[in-house]
Amino acid sequence: MADILTQLQEAMDTLCTMFIAGFYYVERHHDLKPFSPTDKIPELKDAPKEVETLDPQTFQAGQAEIANDLVNHARLIEALVSALPGLDNSERDQLQMIRDLEEEIAEVETQRLEAVKERDEVLEQLDGLLKTVLRH
Repeated sequence: MADILTQLQEAMDTLCTMFIAGFYYVERHHDLKPFSPTDKIPELKDAPKEVETLDPQTFQAGQAEIANDLVNHARLIEALVSALPGLDNSERDQLQMIRDLEEEIAEVETQRLEAVKERDEVLEQLDGLLKTVLRH
């Protein structure tokens, strides 16, 4: 599984794509009504194929679904951000956590070296036993 920062970047990329898809939906399916009484819509012989006007109920349902998806994805991003380490810790606390982890790593490395040494000793003993068995 990817780390939190990678998940956050992917979620942000997805949110941007969702915004673009939402804008495309509105641009593609709007009802060609003016915003104010002074706005004019030019009369075209051939209606542009880029706009496929939907009935108002379908258009609003589509907008509501897009808005719901955006809100849910924003909540996911908020959850990822809250899971980032260090948001509730001061710099001093974070530095202490790093020192503690470094000490823990040093202890584990010491244990690893001891295990390697023990393994080498056991292999040496095994090698000696095999040589003894092969001689007899």
